[in-house]
Amino acid sequence: MRSEVRQYLTEFEPFVIFSAHHVWALIVSLIILIFLPLASKKYLNGKQQHLLGVILGFMVASSYLTWISLELIAGSFEIKQHLPFHLCRFANLTIPLVMLNKDYRFYEVLYFWGFSGVLQAAFSPDAPSTFPHFYFIRFWIEHSGLMLALIYATVVHEMRPTRKSLWRSFIALNLFFLFSIPVNFLLDANYFWICGKPDVPTLLDYLGPWPWYIISGEFVAMGHFVLAYAPFYFMKRRKNET
Repeated sequence: MRSEVRQYLTEFEPFVIFSAHHVWALIVSLIILIFLPLASKKYLNGKQQHLLGVILGFMVASSYLTWISLELIAGSFEIKQHLPFHLCRFANLTIPLVMLNKDYRFYEVLYFWGFSGVLQAAFSPDAPSTFPHFYFIRFWIEHSGLMLALIYATVVHEMRPTRKSLWRSFIALNLFFLFSIPVNFLLDANYFWICGKPDVPTLLDYLGPWPWYIISGEFVAMGHFVLAYAPFYFMKRRKNET
């Protein structure tokens, strides 16, 4: 079984950015992101809404855990590649806390992480394989699924980020960054892309060479956070004026 799983994980058609599979994944993701939360809000009762939210949260977390399980079965698990020290992976594992317990502290942090890094990943994916390989499906569940869970919590559970949430999330982002530095040093790893850019094209390619793209990334992240908060700022401002 180990050899079959290893072969499956190493033999696949490579992902091509903005290929038909990529475009269709974006379209399907957008449709689900819009209509599932709205349909749940309109047609499900409170108990059903909570159950669906929990399912979404654990579905996202399970995509990462399933990947790790397959790597372990194949004997290809590497501690310096597969731990949850990339932002999206950590968010994948903690999103069930938002959906299960309606934990606001995790929501306000993950909201801004999700609508910055995850949105960027959707348009410049680092997925190695194309559809229907597991790597492709895992990537879109982990990223679009995380966004779906956050939109669901916002629309259905009526959780809202605040201005303080923006700063808390930004501080949490930098704490995660600082924690990843010794992890990379001890494991000779490249978590959070601190030691080098991904092998596939991403936004980081436009932010300068190492280590300057890390500094530039701080400003880009803050810009993303501000954009993510902007709709709530204007809604609150309009409400205060009426």
